Amino acid sequence: MFEFLFKYPWAMYRKGTFVFLSGWPLWLLALLTAAAAGFLLWLFLRRREQWRGPIRASILAGFQCLVFAVLLLMLWQPALSVATLRSQQNVVAVVLDASRSMALADDGRSRFDIARAALDGGLLGELRKKYPIRLYTAGAALQRVDQLEGLQPAESATRLGDTLKSAAGEASTLPIGAIVLISDGADNDGGLDQQTIAALRAARLPVHTIGVGRETPVSDIEIAGVQTPARSLPGTRLNAFVTIRQHGFAGGVATLSVRDGDKIVASRQIRLDGDGKQSIESISFLSGEKGARAFKFAVEPLEAESNRANNAVTRLVHVEDRRPRILYVEGEPRWEMKFIRRAVEEDPNIELVSMLRTTQNKIYRQGIGDPAELEQGFPATVDELFAYEALIIGAVEAAWFSGPQQALIREFADRRGGGVLFLGGRAALSEGGWQATPVAEMLPVELPARKSTFHREPAKAELTGPGMDSLITRLDDDLAQNAARWKALPALADYQETGAPKPGALVLAQFNTGTGRRFPLLSTQNYGRGRVALLATGGTWKWQMLQDSKDTTHERFWQQLLRWLASDTRGRVTALTSSTVISDAAKVQLRADIRDNNYLPLADASAEARLIGPGGLADSVALLPDPQTPGQYSAEFQASEPGSYLAEIVARRGEQEIARDVTTFLREDGVAENFRTEQNRELLERLAAQTGGRYYPIGGASDLIDEIDFSEAGLSVRETHDLWDVPFAFLLLALLKGAEWLLRRRWGAV
Repeated sequence: MFEFLFKYPWAMYRKGTFVFLSGWPLWLLALLTAAAAGFLLWLFLRRREQWRGPIRASILAGFQCLVFAVLLLMLWQPALSVATLRSQQNVVAVVLDASRSMALADDGRSRFDIARAALDGGLLGELRKKYPIRLYTAGAALQRVDQLEGLQPAESATRLGDTLKSAAGEASTLPIGAIVLISDGADNDGGLDQQTIAALRAARLPVHTIGVGRETPVSDIEIAGVQTPARSLPGTRLNAFVTIRQHGFAGGVATLSVRDGDKIVASRQIRLDGDGKQSIESISFLSGEKGARAFKFAVEPLEAESNRANNAVTRLVHVEDRRPRILYVEGEPRWEMKFIRRAVEEDPNIELVSMLRTTQNKIYRQGIGDPAELEQGFPATVDELFAYEALIIGAVEAAWFSGPQQALIREFADRRGGGVLFLGGRAALSEGGWQATPVAEMLPVELPARKSTFHREPAKAELTGPGMDSLITRLDDDLAQNAARWKALPALADYQETGAPKPGALVLAQFNTGTGRRFPLLSTQNYGRGRVALLATGGTWKWQMLQDSKDTTHERFWQQLLRWLASDTRGRVTALTSSTVISDAAKVQLRADIRDNNYLPLADASAEARLIGPGGLADSVALLPDPQTPGQYSAEFQASEPGSYLAEIVARRGEQEIARDVTTFLREDGVAENFRTEQNRELLERLAAQTGGRYYPIGGASDLIDEIDFSEAGLSVRETHDLWDVPFAFLLLALLKGAEWLLRRRWGAV
């Protein structure tokens, strides 16, 4: 109908440019139109009594003006100027997605079969009438094929960006007029980058996309992502946050599990949210023994699922073989210190060094590595204090530390990235004057300006909402049992009042003093590169003394708290990767954070990554400094084979080695195509729009030939097509005059 009324297809109007062939200036057209409108309006208003009022006169004048304007426009000879491909002189590249996601069945037929049937059912035949055709398949790379028969969707990955860049490269030696891409839009290489779009635009290559596959999955559960720590100490309890998306099972129950090899290390029941919605479920598990451990997170398949291959993902955790050293400073002998040391002694992966002030000028040291350690008291230099990964400050008044030492404590968390824990006590916090020091800034709560905040009275510990989810306060893997165990704990021996928590701080537990008043018991916050916690009591030893000798509540709490405090403290070199698992890709970004002796970013270092891959494959790559961010270094590495990789990054300054660190990553093949299996229509539409093409659903590409005809790619010629004689113009004139006559007749003015 459109072509009947406007003489030419819509594609020509969409891609063409309006021109006027008369050669007369447009300002003259506007002037004549305005003059005619003014004259006709004056003429009709002069005889407004005949038209029974000025409104009717103005309406009739408007119809006359429109008729005159259409006639003037036709006299100016409007036309369309459009670039047209030369028939039989341009090649059309037809690219068929042959990745594994195209093997998925929609309504009983695979997407690949549906796409092939559409091509064989007339689309290729219509194209061949006007253009030579080149057939390609898309997967990890662009491949030329002679025919569709016998092809199978067996490619393990889809890299649309690389595929289209290869097609654009062929346009330099071949007159390609357009690219027709038939795909479900799945892409395993991060989407389409600007370089790909720029290459297609530079070649003036329109990409017409034909979408295949359902836009909404049917009966499917998918793990859309897993967040878990990349590093851990051996035997540490870790928390993973699993993002789950489902269709068709709203309100149902499923089992979420974590496997280390064939062994299930954690499992829990989850309730599925509404269709299409994403839910985030947490699950805790033990990191296990040292080494690179591949944990498999899975939702056990349900009977009616259409795709079970997307129910599981793998994440790599580097379980480090190290023992963080924690310095514990205590101002007086007390039960709390004894029981903390006893709890840590049972943890083989934590080393506790303590210094106890027995008199004003005398200290008692335990756990030291050599006789000179802490011989002069609390560390006064960066080299001494920053040798530890965490710091505990007990019932010690602030005045016992010098001003530089107080500043050093703050820098320990901020710059070093260490963990600092403050305990309550009769000389701690406000009682020790800490509220008036630079250290107060790093505390997760405000400290009262007054004293008399420490009370030797029993108080019950109560978990808060954040405490229910925290691994620090996880006494039992079952959340309900965990809450019950906290309620059953004996009262603490004492408590210390603090102020309100600061913005960004988390209160994990609070005191219930029995008087209706509640104060933060355990609170945490991030500070700079490190972490700070405050435990406003010196009486957790009651949890050991007043319970059965076999009860491990006290030990578990302190081991988890101290592991949280120390495990994320890094050295002078921190090795990182863009992802611990790369699926159906080879590129991985290696990064390093490099610091000097004072843990300040180091901009003039050299760094090299030494890699060992599957089968003993060895390689190395130099990391280059980031000019925008001092201390940051990076390099791109091609993981040529699937399997586990270990990368050791060595940093040097001149000939002197600064430090080294190790990270691991895993390359998987044949995985990514199982996820996000619905048609990615948004990507296909964006690709078409940015290159001058159009998107079509499968079976709805009837206008494709017209779209291809009008293109500036390949060998094209610019043509001009008259518009003054389009049927719509004469129909419009007839409608305007007919409407005017009807109004005149109705108003009795014929």
